[in-house]
Amino acid sequence: MNVRRSAAVLAATAVIGAAGPAVAADPSPSPSVAIPTGLYGRTDPTYDGVWRQSLALLAQDTVGVRPASSAIAWLIGQQCANGAFAAFRADTAKACDAKLMVDTNSTAAAVQALAALGGHGPVTEKSVAWLKSVQNADGGWGYSPGGASDANSTSVVIGALTATGEKPQDVRKGGKSPYDALLKLALPCDSDSDGSGAFAYQPDKKGKLTANADATAAAVVAALGKGLAGTAPKTAETGLTCKDAAADPGQAARNGAAYLVEALAKDDHLTSALPGAEDQPDYGNTADAVVALATAGQGKAAVPAVRWLQANSVKWAQQNGPAAYAQLILAANASAQDPRDFGGQDLVKLLDATGPSPVSVPDADSTSPGDSVAADDNSGNVVWIAGGVLLLVVVAVGYLLFVRGRKRQS
Repeated sequence: MNVRRSAAVLAATAVIGAAGPAVAADPSPSPSVAIPTGLYGRTDPTYDGVWRQSLALLAQDTVGVRPASSAIAWLIGQQCANGAFAAFRADTAKACDAKLMVDTNSTAAAVQALAALGGHGPVTEKSVAWLKSVQNADGGWGYSPGGASDANSTSVVIGALTATGEKPQDVRKGGKSPYDALLKLALPCDSDSDGSGAFAYQPDKKGKLTANADATAAAVVAALGKGLAGTAPKTAETGLTCKDAAADPGQAARNGAAYLVEALAKDDHLTSALPGAEDQPDYGNTADAVVALATAGQGKAAVPAVRWLQANSVKWAQQNGPAAYAQLILAANASAQDPRDFGGQDLVKLLDATGPSPVSVPDADSTSPGDSVAADDNSGNVVWIAGGVLLLVVVAVGYLLFVRGRKRQS
């Protein structure tokens, strides 16, 4: 699928009655609603406004861009009084009512973005309180409040909890934590199964679990206690072997990562399968898989997928706008690639151009990906060392002149 989360697609298709992505594939048609000031993207935001705004802000923060205040204000203004977010509120002057479809995905994504930007504690605290209030008895969350738990929604909420300093394992309903819900959706290790170690989106009506690459990518990151941006790549990597996870989210994450490695092995990318349509390359979920593998310490295994994205994702990102650019930026950052030169494209510049001008953008030539802090620290050390050497030389010369002067006087 072309959208970041299956849950968002399912919710949108339930409303519009068609099996299509929630984000318009072509930005050229006029949107059915006016595009608000401060919003990223020019397509109809009805089904993805808050989601794409949150991803855009999160990706900008990841690369050191300070977003425009109007962009942040727009996102905050979408919040309902009870802390929940809907996919989009056209009239924020009108109070949220029972007819408004608030959802866990939009809410949790907004929390992650605002927490990363900092200084929005009251907003994120209210949203987290709402998320806790709609937690299911199995410890997880569905897309809509009260809906059956799914891997994607539970994962994005785990990311929101972590971003605000909560410990997901301690957020319980009926004695069950979010990790309990995820582990119930993990397929067992079975050499005879193509989905060994993967995660399902939800059980089917008979309770059977079917491997889902999108759900697996989301769950791997969440089971490791991380959010949408994943985490910096680890230097020490070990091979992956599917083992019984039992009550161990970390092992379940490694099992899921092993599945993703196998899923990417054939074509270096994931595919989407929609009823009545031919399988298509899935750019967004491939980017998510890169983030998941890097977070699981398997960045080397993700290299072929990164190269595939660099060579093939430009047109897709142009068609899908800010959320797509954000996903690629997060994938580039997780895999230690330069998002300002990703397949010859400056993803940061392209994302920034879809919304209000940022307050500030780092100099693209001043730092290298992943080592800006180290570079700054080292340059400072060089200055101090050079200064210290110069001082010693001056002192030594002065001392020699003093000694010679004393000898002449004597």
